[in-house]
Amino acid sequence: MSARRRAGVRRRLSRMGARFLVLIAADALALLAARLTLGLIVTLRADDGGAWRTFAAAGPLTSPGKPASTVFWIAMFAALLITGAYSRYRALSTTIRLLGAIALAALLATVPLTAVIGLRRAASLSFAVGIATLPFLWLGRSLAEIFLGAVWPRARWAGAAIVVGPVNAAQSEIARAATAPGGEYTVAGHYETAATGSDPRRLADATATLVEAKLAEAIVVTENLPERQLSALVEMSLAHGCVALCPPRALQVEGIRARLVWHHDQPLLEFATPGLQPAALLTKRITDVIGSSLLLVLAAPLAVVIAIGILLDSRGPVFFSQDRAGLGGRRFRMLKFRTMRAGADDEKQSLAHLNHTGDVRLFKIPGDPRVTPFGRFLRRWSLDELPQFWNVFRGDMSLVGPRPFFESDFAAYEDHHYRRLDTKPGITGLWQVSGRSDVVDFEDVVYLDRQYIEQWSFWLDISILLRTMPSVLRRHGAY
Repeated sequence: MSARRRAGVRRRLSRMGARFLVLIAADALALLAARLTLGLIVTLRADDGGAWRTFAAAGPLTSPGKPASTVFWIAMFAALLITGAYSRYRALSTTIRLLGAIALAALLATVPLTAVIGLRRAASLSFAVGIATLPFLWLGRSLAEIFLGAVWPRARWAGAAIVVGPVNAAQSEIARAATAPGGEYTVAGHYETAATGSDPRRLADATATLVEAKLAEAIVVTENLPERQLSALVEMSLAHGCVALCPPRALQVEGIRARLVWHHDQPLLEFATPGLQPAALLTKRITDVIGSSLLLVLAAPLAVVIAIGILLDSRGPVFFSQDRAGLGGRRFRMLKFRTMRAGADDEKQSLAHLNHTGDVRLFKIPGDPRVTPFGRFLRRWSLDELPQFWNVFRGDMSLVGPRPFFESDFAAYEDHHYRRLDTKPGITGLWQVSGRSDVVDFEDVVYLDRQYIEQWSFWLDISILLRTMPSVLRRHGAY
């Protein structure tokens, strides 16, 4: 299932990237055509004087190479991005959306142009050029929509979707919007809700069978199911690595925030963990690469001092590496500065009776006899984890997330525990800023991990990172 989930995310990222490139190319060609056409008209009419000479004198249509000549076109791209013109859910050539983007571009361009040609001329030029550009943008977007619908390799990239609803559900407006040409999904199967009556578990189990058989990436619900049935269906879809789409309605699914998305201007509620959302994964990865790169550079002098201290303190290597399970259960080698005597990992079984949590999945020993004096200092200040910034840079871990897992613990996992594998493990997380080793109930740890995964946002990561340093300085639960 984890391999299928990763493949699905890769396909969604490919769809996003290719679609974005097609739209950028179409807009660039449209804006270039508008620039050349308007420039030619103004040049030919400038000799007549009056307003035409005003257009040619300065602003968006002045000679290429001058700073003022590029301001409007840069503002236009920014406005298209801000107004959602590159969203993968919405129709491409909606005139109202393009008008909104042009109005915003004119406002954005007016500010810097005012310093060059004055407010009145800057505003009139920007809005006039914007209105004249509209037909070119509309034509470019219309051609892009035809291309994405007719030439788009959807058989290769579109994800399989299971439609859940009445007999004609696959032909409903909702299903057509979610699986339209050039969109995210294609219909791979249909399950009639009447076949299972009102039993929520039967509906979820029957749909799960179809999901596994068709390797589906999404479930599209086309009717307003009873809340218990829909909740069970959403829980099942997330457990199987699927996105759940349904008509907008008031529905609470514990731990999952629904968001309103548009598929060809049809509003739908989308239930999905961040691990299934390409934009969230891309944002998190960019943050991890930038953050880990900076921290590796800043921590390099301290790392040298720590390495010397470890070598002077006890015999053995500077680093300790261990197999851990990451995203989807994928194995990787986690790095730490060595804080125990050499061969300490082989003594774990003989010291199991000292584990103060009483749970093998949370192995914590206060005053662990295997820890060296310098290692105890490193642990108290969490300095032993500095090498994990390299794991983050490589992509095995994230700056924020659940702690890395032991594969040997999976035998004792229950079904809901595996949801911890829906994201990359992190150096810090909700558990670390909530008491670290003082949290001794494994279910509490799982709850914190699931809350993080299901409520993830960029600002949640920033909040945890900002709370990590005070937690480290307080040294609660660090041993």
